[in-house]
Amino acid sequence: MANLFLYISIFLIWTMLFYHAFLMLGGYFHSLKYKDFKKRFNIPLEEYPKVSILIPAHNEEIVIEDTIQSMIRLDYPKDKLEVLIINDNSSDQTGTIIDRYAKEYSYIHAVHTKPPHAGKGKSGALNQGFKHSTGEMIVVYDADNTPEPAAIRNLALGLLKDKEAGAMVGKFRVVNANKNLLTRLINIETLTFQWLAQAGRWFWFRMTTIPGTNFAIRRSILDELGGWDEKALSEDTELSIRVYNLGYYIRFFPEAVTWEQEPENIRVWWRQRTRWARGNIYVILKYLFQIHKLKNKKIVIDIAYFLFTYFLFFGGAMISHLIFVVNFVHDLKLSIGVVSYALLIIGFLLFVTEVCLALSMEKKQLTTKNCLIVLLMYFTYSQLWILLVIQAVFLEVKRVLLKQEVKWYKTQRFKQPEQKRNSV
Repeated sequence: MANLFLYISIFLIWTMLFYHAFLMLGGYFHSLKYKDFKKRFNIPLEEYPKVSILIPAHNEEIVIEDTIQSMIRLDYPKDKLEVLIINDNSSDQTGTIIDRYAKEYSYIHAVHTKPPHAGKGKSGALNQGFKHSTGEMIVVYDADNTPEPAAIRNLALGLLKDKEAGAMVGKFRVVNANKNLLTRLINIETLTFQWLAQAGRWFWFRMTTIPGTNFAIRRSILDELGGWDEKALSEDTELSIRVYNLGYYIRFFPEAVTWEQEPENIRVWWRQRTRWARGNIYVILKYLFQIHKLKNKKIVIDIAYFLFTYFLFFGGAMISHLIFVVNFVHDLKLSIGVVSYALLIIGFLLFVTEVCLALSMEKKQLTTKNCLIVLLMYFTYSQLWILLVIQAVFLEVKRVLLKQEVKWYKTQRFKQPEQKRNSV
């Protein structure tokens, strides 16, 4: 029986490893040609679309002023720009800071949510902000984001010139990447995710998941969809599925760059990533048994990917680890014992190769220090995800069975020192 479970786990793990290698190859190809798309952007200023930027903010006094300052620096006609900052039931000075800037700049507007719509999380805040918006393009940023001046222009003009795209997704960079070992690991993770899962899926399948920040979507689409799903913890993934189902694709355009901060301690990281995992599991459970009702069958690719990742791949890794540990104390008479060790080593080398390839696509990221961290990452950071997904599956299944109300957790912010940011 142990041999059977080991065979199954090896099959599941290597299926995902090969698929990730396939995606990373696509990501590399996309990195070579995505800038060609910008050649279409020779558009007169009077033809620029009006853009509404939505920034949900709940107790964000630590970071919101830097974010507003980055909005002021945007290289976009201010008469075609409105920035709506949604003060969602904050108990600190967030509302006061927003109001101060709203009085000074005509294109900055404060939206203060009120009961019963206040404090229900990011999706609810975005829906409230959307009601006050007037732009034909809607852009979303988290309250800790500082987009580069050209970000909005690249997102908005990208949508304008690509009629088949329902949404345009940029890339994000970690502003506190060098804070400690955890933030360095997160930085490597985010770079890999964007070039592997985002760029790779776009190159091969014309599919990309809308992230929580730095994306533009057509107003007409949000009107048709009725806004964001307020039951979803990962409102971005859920929205992506519905955009696909309308017949649009979502383009990954790395030329639009924003900077954001990541958790600086393991407790904050664990809560944030658990929320993300639960949100993706919610999407799986919501759409898995409705696949036959979906108009765009291409969505099956993404649903299958999430299903494989959160249930089959992590399940296979957990079984493999369990067999490995038990075999140390009790001989399970494994028929492919030596082969399994060889596969483990090859899998590790494949992981390192993929991550280093992702780092090579970014300026000043393929360093000796980062390569050493990648070696450590496989045996530490990556393994934590197994435990995290186990907890996330348990919590989400429990919520569904007990019909519990969704509770949204806002990621804790950290004050960042002034630092130079290089566009990458």
